[in-house]
Amino acid sequence: MGRVPKVTRADAARAVRNPLAFIADRWTPQPRTVQRAALSAVVMMAVIVVTGGAVRLTGSGLGCPTWPKCTDDSLTATSAMGVHGAIEFGNRMLTYVLCAAVGWAIIAARSQKPWRRSLTRLGWAQFWLVMSNAILGGIVVLVGLNPYTVAAHFLLSSALIAVATVMWQRTREGDAAPRPLVGKPVRQMVWVLVAASVLLIMVGTVVTGAGPHAGDSSDVPRMPVDWEAVAKLHAVLAWIVVTLTFALWFVLKAVDAPKGPLHRTRDLFLVLLAQGAIGYVQYFTDLPEALVALHMLGSAVMWIAVLRVLLSLRERPVEEPAAVAPAQRHAVASPAS
Repeated sequence: MGRVPKVTRADAARAVRNPLAFIADRWTPQPRTVQRAALSAVVMMAVIVVTGGAVRLTGSGLGCPTWPKCTDDSLTATSAMGVHGAIEFGNRMLTYVLCAAVGWAIIAARSQKPWRRSLTRLGWAQFWLVMSNAILGGIVVLVGLNPYTVAAHFLLSSALIAVATVMWQRTREGDAAPRPLVGKPVRQMVWVLVAASVLLIMVGTVVTGAGPHAGDSSDVPRMPVDWEAVAKLHAVLAWIVVTLTFALWFVLKAVDAPKGPLHRTRDLFLVLLAQGAIGYVQYFTDLPEALVALHMLGSAVMWIAVLRVLLSLRERPVEEPAAVAPAQRHAVASPAS
């Protein structure tokens, strides 16, 4: 075994003042480690979307009736609260796992050599979004699962997934200026696809807010809209997104686009087909909880796939080191005297 480095009092004080810099001085992760750290945050965000949906689908939304404690007298769920308390408290605990994944991404990005400040900022953006969404989740409980706050909670989770996906993509790129791989009309078409996808997700939260799964067995207010009419609008928007994706694939083939955008568009199309099949089955089978949870997972995966299509339209090469001056090149090439 190698010698354990001696940590002086000055080192300890520096570690307390700036722990990230202290770690970065002593650890240099491999690029693959940084990529895996960023990917772990993306995966955990999708997982917590599903577990949050499980809380609602099992009627456990008020399993812990207050926040930040589980009850007025207990920080954790008690046996008297039953399975609903355990499910709600378990979902709260997963927030710490998510924070750990985001923290790992921040530390890995900060320790990478050379340090890429843009990656670290994306990691911190995730951290503050997680904190904001945790507070919003507490407000959801305190206002008795008001459907508008529930919708905002999900939309903020979607924003968090977007930032995490961008960071994951940036770990596999350089910091050079982005270089487009397709023409402007194709990029504009993709931005229309992104806008339609955002609208699809937003209308989906209205379907949830007006639908039968209120999140608790008690009388929870619902959005005052016709649930079936909104569900049909959601389906129409889904078909628009599918049609745009299919058309985009043909356009990319016609312009002989690189394989990256083509493959990402194909992946999105397959995800949309699976998500659409789940959506129709759950609609015609009176919204069984398992299918609704699967549909929520599909929503997160679809959003990630849409963002990957957008991010595949450009490349950011790794910047080459500065050219060596001619005199230096001559000195290196010449034999020593």
